[in-house]
Amino acid sequence: MIIDVDSTSAVPAYEQVRSQLAEMISTGALAPGFRLAPIRQLAKDLALAPGTVARVYRELEQEGLVVSRVRHGTVVAAPPKQARTDPGEALAGPARALAASAARVGGSLDDAIGALREQWSVLEDEGHSPAAH
Repeated sequence: MIIDVDSTSAVPAYEQVRSQLAEMISTGALAPGFRLAPIRQLAKDLALAPGTVARVYRELEQEGLVVSRVRHGTVVAAPPKQARTDPGEALAGPARALAASAARVGGSLDDAIGALREQWSVLEDEGHSPAAH
């Protein structure tokens, strides 16, 4: 698990870490049950305050992406058994991760939309045929 924090970025460090972890979880790079580093260890590794990492873990838990338990640590949560029916609600987390990633690399809204359109086309080319609205 590699997380990069750009101290010169306008995006706060906690959001950089949160969006990268959320992206890794949503893409399956971190599988359900994967145990995240303890708060103190990740804070030390990233040269951040433990409170910053604690905030990241809290927000990920509120999003349903991880589960934290005292003495058992924080693990990637299993995907919800029932898919969300509201596309806006279902896409809010991934959209936030895309926006944060674009901002982290100095991209614009148009860059993020362009990347999304490109990936949509890739899905179509692979025969996944996403629904057009």
